[in-house]
Amino acid sequence: MEHETTVFKNSGLSIILFVASIFVLAYWSIGKAINVYDLAVVGAIYEILWLFMILGLFGLPVVALIFLIKEKFSFRSLNLYTIIISVFSILHMFSVL
Repeated sequence: MEHETTVFKNSGLSIILFVASIFVLAYWSIGKAINVYDLAVVGAIYEILWLFMILGLFGLPVVALIFLIKEKFSFRSLNLYTIIISVFSILHMFSVL
Protein backbone atom coordinates (compact mmCIF):
# COMPACT_ATOMS: atom_id res chain seq x y z
CA MET A 1 0.00 0.00 0.00
CA GLU A 2 1.32 3.35 -0.97
CA HIS A 3 0.91 6.12 1.52
CA GLU A 4 0.18 9.60 0.16
CA THR A 5 2.08 12.27 2.03
CA THR A 6 0.33 15.47 3.03
CA VAL A 7 3.23 17.85 2.56
CA PHE A 8 2.98 21.00 0.50
CA LYS A 9 3.38 20.38 -3.21
CA ASN A 10 4.17 23.82 -4.58
CA SER A 11 5.72 24.66 -7.89
CA GLY A 12 9.02 26.46 -8.16
CA LEU A 13 7.23 29.60 -9.34
CA SER A 14 4.99 29.75 -6.26
CA ILE A 15 8.06 29.47 -4.03
CA ILE A 16 9.74 32.30 -5.96
CA LEU A 17 6.63 34.47 -5.62
CA PHE A 18 6.46 33.77 -1.89
CA VAL A 19 10.11 34.65 -1.32
CA ALA A 20 9.75 37.78 -3.48
CA SER A 21 6.78 38.93 -1.40
CA ILE A 22 8.86 38.51 1.76
CA PHE A 23 11.64 40.62 0.20
CA VAL A 24 9.14 43.32 -0.76
CA LEU A 25 7.75 43.37 2.79
CA ALA A 26 11.28 43.56 4.21
CA TYR A 27 12.19 46.40 1.83
CA TRP A 28 9.24 48.57 2.85
CA SER A 29 9.64 47.71 6.54
CA ILE A 30 13.32 48.67 6.53
CA GLY A 31 12.49 51.87 4.65
CA LYS A 32 9.98 52.86 7.30
CA ALA A 33 12.00 51.75 10.31
CA ILE A 34 15.35 53.44 9.58
CA ASN A 35 16.49 56.52 7.74
CA VAL A 36 18.05 55.01 4.64
CA TYR A 37 19.47 58.37 3.58
CA ASP A 38 21.92 58.63 6.48
CA LEU A 39 24.47 56.75 4.38
CA ALA A 40 24.75 57.75 0.75
CA VAL A 41 25.38 54.20 -0.48
CA VAL A 42 22.35 52.76 1.30
CA GLY A 43 20.18 55.62 0.03
CA ALA A 44 21.40 55.05 -3.52
CA ILE A 45 20.62 51.33 -3.36
CA TYR A 46 17.22 52.12 -1.87
CA GLU A 47 16.45 54.51 -4.74
CA ILE A 48 17.63 52.06 -7.40
CA LEU A 49 15.37 49.30 -6.04
CA TRP A 50 12.36 51.56 -5.50
CA LEU A 51 10.69 51.06 -8.90
CA PHE A 52 11.12 47.27 -8.82
CA MET A 53 9.63 47.11 -5.34
CA ILE A 54 6.61 49.19 -6.38
CA LEU A 55 6.04 46.82 -9.30
CA GLY A 56 6.43 43.86 -6.97
CA LEU A 57 4.15 45.39 -4.37
CA PHE A 58 1.21 45.61 -6.75
CA GLY A 59 2.15 42.90 -9.27
CA LEU A 60 2.84 39.97 -6.96
CA PRO A 61 -0.69 39.68 -5.55
CA VAL A 62 -2.18 39.75 -9.04
CA VAL A 63 0.12 37.01 -10.33
CA ALA A 64 -0.38 34.96 -7.15
CA LEU A 65 -4.16 35.31 -7.47
CA ILE A 66 -4.04 34.02 -11.05
CA PHE A 67 -2.07 30.96 -9.95
CA LEU A 68 -4.32 30.47 -6.93
CA ILE A 69 -7.37 30.40 -9.21
CA LYS A 70 -5.62 27.83 -11.43
CA GLU A 71 -4.99 25.69 -8.32
CA LYS A 72 -8.70 25.95 -7.39
CA PHE A 73 -8.12 27.95 -4.18
CA SER A 74 -6.10 25.36 -2.30
CA PHE A 75 -5.25 26.35 1.27
CA ARG A 76 -1.99 24.45 0.91
CA SER A 77 -0.81 26.73 -1.85
CA LEU A 78 1.93 29.25 -1.18
CA ASN A 79 0.12 31.62 -3.53
CA LEU A 80 -2.53 32.23 -0.87
CA TYR A 81 0.14 33.19 1.64
CA THR A 82 1.82 35.37 -0.98
CA ILE A 83 -1.42 37.31 -1.35
CA ILE A 84 -1.75 37.68 2.44
CA ILE A 85 1.81 38.97 2.77
CA SER A 86 1.33 41.32 -0.19
CA VAL A 87 -1.87 42.80 1.26
CA PHE A 88 -0.06 43.29 4.57
CA SER A 89 2.79 44.99 2.68
CA ILE A 90 0.41 47.38 0.93
CA LEU A 91 -1.31 48.26 4.20
CA HIS A 92 2.08 48.69 5.88
CA MET A 93 3.32 50.94 3.10
CA PHE A 94 0.32 53.23 3.44
CA SER A 95 0.75 53.30 7.26
CA VAL A 96 -2.50 51.55 8.04
CA LEU A 97 -0.61 48.98 10.11
